Amino acid sequence: MPGSPMIPCLRYVDAPAAIRFLCDAFGFDRHAVYPDDDDPTIIHHAQFVLGDGMVMLGSVRDVENESLYTWSTARDLGGVTGCIYVVVPDPDAHCLHARNEGAVVVQEPRDNDGYPGRGYSALDPEGNVWSFGSYDPWVPIPD
Repeated sequence: MPGSPMIPCLRYVDAPAAIRFLCDAFGFDRHAVYPDDDDPTIIHHAQFVLGDGMVMLGSVRDVENESLYTWSTARDLGGVTGCIYVVVPDPDAHCLHARNEGAVVVQEPRDNDGYPGRGYSALDPEGNVWSFGSYDPWVPIPD
């Protein structure tokens, strides 16, 4: 199976804006985007890749199936319940690019405390935390 079998999924109030932001600021590539036939501001499902990773997203909608899972955005909740970590080869360069594209950097690039690598954290336009770093948990740490 190519890529990771674990794929985070998010909901956005303005999914088209989130799509532009994730591609422009964080470097994701569109893999698939399925807008509503009658309302292109509604995204039923979208997939984005960066390296071997993928994230999926869709629009927050007030429909029966949404209430089954009680989907909310980080902004609706007034806080963050988790973050997405993405391995990148150069966190400093990635941070500079993201900041130049409008990302709000909440933790500047720095060496990790207590384990190898370097990273930073930024917010997307709807308050989700994205952490990017050079630490790759799949690579064994030498003794």
